[in-house]
Amino acid sequence: MRFFAALLVFFIHSLQPIGPVDPTGPVNPFADRSVAQGLLKFFGPAGYLGVSFFFLLSGFVITWSVRPGERLTAYWRRRVVKIFPNHLVMWAAAMLLFASAYTPVSTWLPNLFLVNSWINEFTVQMSVNAPSWSLCSELLFYLSFPFLLLAVRRVRTEHLWWWAGGAAAATAGVALVTKTLLPDTPRLPVIPLSPTQNWFNYTFPPMRMFEFVLGMLLARLVIAGRWPRIPAGWVVALLAAGYAAAMYAPAPFNFVSVTVVPFGVAIASVARADVHGVRTRLDGRVLVWLGNVSFGFYLCQGVVIFWGRQKLLGNGQFTTPVAILVMIGMFAATLLGGWLLYACVEMPAMRHLSRSRAERAERAAARSAPADAVTAGAGTADAVAAGTVIPVAAGAGTVIPMAAGTGTGTVAGTVVADAGAPAGLVAEAQAAPITPITPAEPSAAGSGPVRAS
Repeated sequence: MRFFAALLVFFIHSLQPIGPVDPTGPVNPFADRSVAQGLLKFFGPAGYLGVSFFFLLSGFVITWSVRPGERLTAYWRRRVVKIFPNHLVMWAAAMLLFASAYTPVSTWLPNLFLVNSWINEFTVQMSVNAPSWSLCSELLFYLSFPFLLLAVRRVRTEHLWWWAGGAAAATAGVALVTKTLLPDTPRLPVIPLSPTQNWFNYTFPPMRMFEFVLGMLLARLVIAGRWPRIPAGWVVALLAAGYAAAMYAPAPFNFVSVTVVPFGVAIASVARADVHGVRTRLDGRVLVWLGNVSFGFYLCQGVVIFWGRQKLLGNGQFTTPVAILVMIGMFAATLLGGWLLYACVEMPAMRHLSRSRAERAERAAARSAPADAVTAGAGTADAVAAGTVIPVAAGAGTVIPMAAGTGTGTVAGTVVADAGAPAGLVAEAQAAPITPITPAEPSAAGSGPVRAS
């Protein structure tokens, strides 16, 4: 599913009338004005929606695949290693190829450390490698997740729907504040908002927290068995309706709020299907591979599309058949770049940097020793506050604390591994061997002792 979101972003990037690297020339390769404008109209909301889907999915997957009992420092280390190596490689590539010629240190330095989206200056937000702006929000999500999980875990199961509805409604609230309280001039060249409106509604990390938290709440609903079975046809119809609404709804409401519910329904429904062993056609080898390379595919777009297209082809636009071939070429080059990042940067970094030597030794010892019995109980919140462990919700709020390094467990009967998301969602890291922990006759409320099997 992540790759389809990255593909939406690819289409809007490659169909822009102007680009951030050379604003004097078009990125869109179609010479036929009606075709170019028609495609831009159809894919107009695609970039916003693809990013929104990423944020929702991040909240869902990280909540689903949390390692019970993992130390906070170990968790934060893994998440930083997940995003920074790819970012640094593409940042360096962009600086060497084009950005250093016109980017002052006051602009490239915030981008290097992924704080550029906190600054209300459009040129800073989209500096160096433009797609990396969204990593500022992801970094905030990762750093705040253990503390958000404490709050989400305390929500009673029967209240999860209300909280999820509130998080979805909050995205509309952000758009309403943007529309009514912020200055609407001057307008940005290709975005129907002022720079301040676009920043507050779209790139300012705290305003994107609602999507991430909604993903967390949806994960709890599925884990608790409260998500209903929704026929696939209905899910597809809801997605189509949401996309159509985004095409015609006014900005800024079409950025997030009109599709956050359809996207949430799709993510939770696919997860539920995976839990119940229903094939969704999203767990095939090709789609799993595409999901793995999707992060790199996304990050490469700024260099391949905004610089490479104009560098190789100039400002030329072409007949429709040739323009389609240009689009295919840009797609293939971006996919190749994404695979190279995944194979040569992301995975080696995750293997060698995501754990300290002490953690690797501890993990090896834990795998060689019999699984210790663990009991859900009080004290987990104190441990989190002290920086010791990350909790995970089970059923109606039961917490399964585990020794750091085991990386395994079940939540309401669902196995939770190192990064084990539902197969169709493609976990954000590599799954590790699983030693299941099964609930022993849980009470009607969903709590009870947990034993190692």
